[in-house]
Amino acid sequence: MSRPQTIERIEKLGLVPVVRAPSAVVALRAARAVYAGGIDVLEITMTVPDALDVLRQLAAELGDRVVLGAGTVLDADTARACIAAGAEFIVAPGLDLETVRAVHQLERPVLPGALTPTEVLTAWKAGADMVKIFPCSAVGGAEYVRALRVPLPQVKLLPTGGVDRHTAADYIRAGAAALGLGAALVDLNALQQRGDEALSARAREFIEIVRATRAELAVR
Repeated sequence: MSRPQTIERIEKLGLVPVVRAPSAVVALRAARAVYAGGIDVLEITMTVPDALDVLRQLAAELGDRVVLGAGTVLDADTARACIAAGAEFIVAPGLDLETVRAVHQLERPVLPGALTPTEVLTAWKAGADMVKIFPCSAVGGAEYVRALRVPLPQVKLLPTGGVDRHTAADYIRAGAAALGLGAALVDLNALQQRGDEALSARAREFIEIVRATRAELAVR
């Protein structure tokens, strides 16, 4: 899959679930539950124990039915290892230029983190395929995304941190290209207490929020 095709699939869905778990077993279970709910984009963070093995297993199991990404990638060597394990895109909490270059050399998209307008523009000029705005809720949430879009309409923004079912529609209305979803979707307590279907149901709910909000915007 080419870089533009990967970004197109992420934008089409409008959601990037961030799978962060205390073990590989739990991460795999959570990822499968989210996928069963209809979400075909998954980000496995490098904070998961044996994260590369998780990537390899999901890549072998789901193939091109899912767009598999690696998150919390802090350096170029880790990015290369993630891609070798099956990651189709790389996400980072901040901007590391060497990582951007390494990922692009392997013809994969990279989504570095940024917060201020200067950081966002720097990341975009460095070749970011989408810019992760993190932690978004700490600096104004959807209104901050809306404000960034005024001078930077060309930048694809991925707000992450504090996005939930109550605010998701507001982020879409503000111009987010996609939404990064942590515990609001990948809720490990819900998984433990109510089973896999709890996460699958949340996945379907977020899919519908994005679909309905985009339909609303299309008729305005």
